[in-house]
Amino acid sequence: MSERAESAVEQIRADVVTRYGELAKAAREGRQVVDCEPQEFTGGCFGAAGYDDTTGLPEGALRASLGCGNPIAVADLRPGEVVLDLGSGGGIDVLLSARRVGPTGKAYGLDAAPEMIELARANATEAGATNVEFVHGHIEDIPLPDASVDVIISNCVINLSADKPRVLTEAFRVLKPGGRLGISDVIADDGLDSTQRARAEHLVGCSVGTLTETEYRAMLAKAGFTTYTITRTHAATGGLHSAIVQAVKPTTTSRSTVASV
Repeated sequence: MSERAESAVEQIRADVVTRYGELAKAAREGRQVVDCEPQEFTGGCFGAAGYDDTTGLPEGALRASLGCGNPIAVADLRPGEVVLDLGSGGGIDVLLSARRVGPTGKAYGLDAAPEMIELARANATEAGATNVEFVHGHIEDIPLPDASVDVIISNCVINLSADKPRVLTEAFRVLKPGGRLGISDVIADDGLDSTQRARAEHLVGCSVGTLTETEYRAMLAKAGFTTYTITRTHAATGGLHSAIVQAVKPTTTSRSTVASV
């Protein structure tokens, strides 16, 4: 990557961190925060409305929920596993994951906004969760060792990265052999007019741009994933869709791609 391109990526990253830091402050002040209007997605699959059961979760975690789906529902978390949430925000997915993996497991939350980390830690304390840890850092440079995580989840965050291939490469690195990726994100139809696509992305809060399904598949394969599925869940405005992206890291070093949809 050229020096100019790296500078552009850093500026986008800084802008995203500032924006979500301000949303975290609003949530701590008791305000409901939004990154797009619920009506932009059919079926209301937006924020805390995307979850089947939020019983017992702190109000602060619910207020700060900015996702476009429920990755917990498809992550198949098991007792004793280590799970990592990329872009954990107010901590709702980490707290739900912690319940699934139980006291012998652990749930990490990674976020680049210090204010979100502070909010999430406060929510974890209120929830009495002891098997969680919130880490400050960037999803393009995950501060965890190789092969240290059983499952990676994320909820409408990868679209906010200016270096999406690196995010998926880093996810592959920290997953154990046989580890699983289960994320919610927003994808775009192939062939959209660039102006129409940019306008739709702005309306749903995807300020850094979305991937098409074809682009997602290619990036997953290049990162090393050999089995992956992309399932559209709800239509959004202007040819965008919320979707569940699932992938598995192979147990061997083979990099041949077997894509299923």
